[in-house]
Amino acid sequence: MAKARVQYICQNCGAVSPRWQGRCEACGEWNTLVEENTAGGIGGGPGRAPQKGRVVELHALAGESRTPPRIASGIAELDRVTGGGFVRGSAILIGGDPGIGKSTLLLQASAALAKKGERVVYISGEEAVAQVRLRAERMGVSAAPVALAAETSVEDILTTLEADRAPALVILDSVQTLWTSTVEAAPGTVTQVRASAQAMIRYAKQSGATVILVGHVTKDGQIAGPRVVEHMVDAVLYFEGEGGHHFRILRAVKNRFGATDEIGVFEMTGGGLREVPNPSELFLGERNAAAPGAAVFAGMEGTRPVLVEIQALVAPSPLGTPRRAVVGWDGGRLAMVLAVLESHCGVKLGPHDVYLAVAGGLRINEPAADLAVAAALVSSLSGIALPADCVYFGEVSLSGAVRPVVHAAQRLKEAQKLGFAKAVLPLQSLDKDQGGAAGLVGIDQLAGLVAAIAASGPPTGRPAAREPGGRPAERRRATIAADEP
Repeated sequence: MAKARVQYICQNCGAVSPRWQGRCEACGEWNTLVEENTAGGIGGGPGRAPQKGRVVELHALAGESRTPPRIASGIAELDRVTGGGFVRGSAILIGGDPGIGKSTLLLQASAALAKKGERVVYISGEEAVAQVRLRAERMGVSAAPVALAAETSVEDILTTLEADRAPALVILDSVQTLWTSTVEAAPGTVTQVRASAQAMIRYAKQSGATVILVGHVTKDGQIAGPRVVEHMVDAVLYFEGEGGHHFRILRAVKNRFGATDEIGVFEMTGGGLREVPNPSELFLGERNAAAPGAAVFAGMEGTRPVLVEIQALVAPSPLGTPRRAVVGWDGGRLAMVLAVLESHCGVKLGPHDVYLAVAGGLRINEPAADLAVAAALVSSLSGIALPADCVYFGEVSLSGAVRPVVHAAQRLKEAQKLGFAKAVLPLQSLDKDQGGAAGLVGIDQLAGLVAAIAASGPPTGRPAAREPGGRPAERRRATIAADEP
């Protein structure tokens, strides 16, 4: 009898090693390698006898295509992120930090869908039925006809679902608690998570039910378990939020039936999550327009324009190596903008500590925020407050040029709706989309923005400070203008 092949799989990243070792070579985590037998599970073992396959019908690329049928959840922000509702027969993976509100959101969605007459099954692998009922009572959705169960066995779950008509929505909270008897591994291991997820995805494709899998996240914010699960599902959603803020952001990072990087904004209340139809007003609600170092960025999150305030603080550093702290933006991108300001615009930021934050806790990923970040940095250094009714967007290149960005018209329309009469944007975007409308300023070099800020007026909003060499802060504006190339 052939000896069963044994391999060691990292429970953090899914890397496979032929022998045990204390540290995973792929992700660097310690004591994460677990012994697993490859004789069972997906694909079987190497000793399985090969079987003759069947001829698969081939189709032409051209042909009739129809829009996949969807089920509206009744929550507009959730439907926006999924692309218009749940697609029948699809599998969705939702991840987020513990306590962020994943179970709350899914319980509200299941209750809203059940009230429309659809059959909804909510299976919890972490909480008892009584605990889920208490949450439902607190949220005021206990009267919804949602079928509830507490189970972790995949075979028992599938048998229960097949005993009645196929539900429209099945929620499994969470995928790390599921286990199947076809795999000889402990629940929560990479092999168990992969096999259990594949079994539920197969059921979704065969029955036409939408299956939502809740996934835990690691300390880095990634969904725990093998990344192959993210490839198997049709959509991957991340539920984000900061502990000190009352709003939550649902972001789509993968969606086979809709746009990626789409966001839905919710506000956490005592009765559950409340939709925020206009997130720009939420992010700008506590804005101090008279303070220097603050610029309003007109960004795009998926297909939605969002206005958010970028705050910068430039202060003389008592340290030999000045600090660079970033919250909500890419630290490497900040270093690039600082280098461009230093080399091409004559703005001396080397001896200063630089702190940058995106107000409200939103994280920005697009390079169109370069211009707003540069404006906030120059404003903080010179002590000159930027115009309160002006927005900024544009990508800055290493040569100091300002490049055009997409969806300029949508950004300007959102800014105008919220009462912003001015905008600083790339010159090419101005010529293409607006043609020189009143209140719009197009620039092609970052040095032009620095010169405009330096010449806009005397420093306001804070008392005079002195730099490390004894130079008063009021003289920064003149120095910036004199150092420009």
